[in-house]
Amino acid sequence: MAVPIQTVAAADGMEDIGQRIGKGDPVVGKTLSASERCQECHGEDGNSTDNRIPKHAGQYANYLIKQLRDFQSGARQHEVMTVMAEDLTDANIADIAAYFASQPTMQGLPMRDFPIATKLFFEGDKGRAIAPCSSCHGDTGKGNRTGEVAYPVIGGQNKNYLRAQLVSWKLSERTNGPDGVMNKTAKLLSDDEIEALANYISGL
Repeated sequence: MAVPIQTVAAADGMEDIGQRIGKGDPVVGKTLSASERCQECHGEDGNSTDNRIPKHAGQYANYLIKQLRDFQSGARQHEVMTVMAEDLTDANIADIAAYFASQPTMQGLPMRDFPIATKLFFEGDKGRAIAPCSSCHGDTGKGNRTGEVAYPVIGGQNKNYLRAQLVSWKLSERTNGPDGVMNKTAKLLSDDEIEALANYISGL
């Protein structure tokens, strides 16, 4: 089925749109995401208004699919999402992910300068073996793909959610990332750096 082009951000190229949406049907996914109550928390267009809950607008479908499967398997733990995901079929998951991926990519409201965060985002910290955030998530934080691995959109994501995830990676409460990169990185960050990054990235 053709992608509903009117829902896709104009800045996205056609090749990128296809990569973002994957093999699911976004039209079916729109209906499913409503009936399965995804939109109640994540927003009809994937833009959650609750700062603790992630936006999904324009997120890579492959990334969303992996997270839902990880909630099903227990590889990622969340009291609510485990229940919400448990009865979804593979086709359901692909369609819901395609719908959210087809939406205009999440955008943040630029905030004041955060020099520490800007340096970490674009340069990392060689002395601590911290790679730049942009090396995986892109210069604008809008995600990236390497083969079948989708590095998620984080630019414009809700600030409190970003902070909570960085803390979860740091404490190894979340461990479902590729090669443990996020755990290794977050463990090296101070609380002040995590706060600065959450503020900066949410504004991209």
